[in-house]
Amino acid sequence: MYPEELIAPMRAELSNEGFEEFRTADIVAEKLGPDQKGTTFVVVNSVCGCAAGAARPGVKYALDHAKVKPDVLGTVFAGNDREAVEKFREIVLPYPPSSPAMALFKDGELVHFIERHHIEGRNAKMIGDHLVEVFEHFCA
Repeated sequence: MYPEELIAPMRAELSNEGFEEFRTADIVAEKLGPDQKGTTFVVVNSVCGCAAGAARPGVKYALDHAKVKPDVLGTVFAGNDREAVEKFREIVLPYPPSSPAMALFKDGELVHFIERHHIEGRNAKMIGDHLVEVFEHFCA
């Protein structure tokens, strides 16, 4: 587990954009349950360089540029929100554990997943442009 004072600024990068922190397995199960209506976008946040350099800035870019956006924005932090991350990873199976990662759910069903290898080697604008397309396709 990372010290909370170390990751607080990384959490804030998303919470300042309107993301709700899903910090327990129960909250993840409630927010991503099969009875959910609308769209929910979840970011698995982490301390790695690709999260700082591309993932979080790409998410911010997408939210600034998308004409349509998910109804709910949520985040779990790999390395800290252990039970929440485990529950999230259970829900997105068969995708392997990945952090950072991003998932879009529509009406309780996973419709798009971005793994770490889709983030590494790409810049924030590339990730943001992709997310804009995903949001416009599934959130309209």
